[in-house]
Amino acid sequence: MSLKKASLVAGLGLLIMTLSWLLSDYLVFRELIESDNIARTVSNIKTNEILFRAGILGLLIVLLCDILVAWALFIFLKPVNHYLSLLTAWLRLVYSVILGIAILNYTDILQLISKADYIAGYGGENLITDIMLSIDSFQNDWNFGLIFFGFHLALLGYLALKSDYIPKIISLLLVLAGISYLIDYLGVIIFADYSVKFSLYLGWGELIFMFWLLIKGPKIEVPD
Repeated sequence: MSLKKASLVAGLGLLIMTLSWLLSDYLVFRELIESDNIARTVSNIKTNEILFRAGILGLLIVLLCDILVAWALFIFLKPVNHYLSLLTAWLRLVYSVILGIAILNYTDILQLISKADYIAGYGGENLITDIMLSIDSFQNDWNFGLIFFGFHLALLGYLALKSDYIPKIISLLLVLAGISYLIDYLGVIIFADYSVKFSLYLGWGELIFMFWLLIKGPKIEVPD
């Protein structure tokens, strides 16, 4: 695959992933899951099971796009440094595996809710506790995966900075995004009451890189 095609594939993968994540997170999970009212959350999911399943499907699309993007970015940045580009791709793949494990927590919720006979014998309080644990486990697993994602972005920015075909400002934004993710999600693990979100303000590098890949990437003049 040429660098121009790799740029287009990576950009399209990031675009589909972003849209899928936004739809799943804002239109499904944030509407159905109420962390301060788990009983209502259970009721919401039971009443809107198809919507909840659609949200899980959206996350699976994100997962598949992450794998595709890891491969395309490896090709796109391989001319800069083959081994660092490969390491960058593997970091994103590790993140993808952890995301897949996190998604399994949501499928566990569906199993708990769908087995009415099991629920009847198990007890409502135990069911609610298990569902709450699954929701918390999803977030905890994803938070852990985002540490590897932060390393991926920082190394991606470094490779972009060393290249002669990616703007330096985008490279720096990628590095800043990676560092902000590392600070935030290492902070969540190390400090019980950590609540600062640097990535909310500094984590836009990949989104800007996505637009550059789609608009400018296919036009770069680099020997393939």
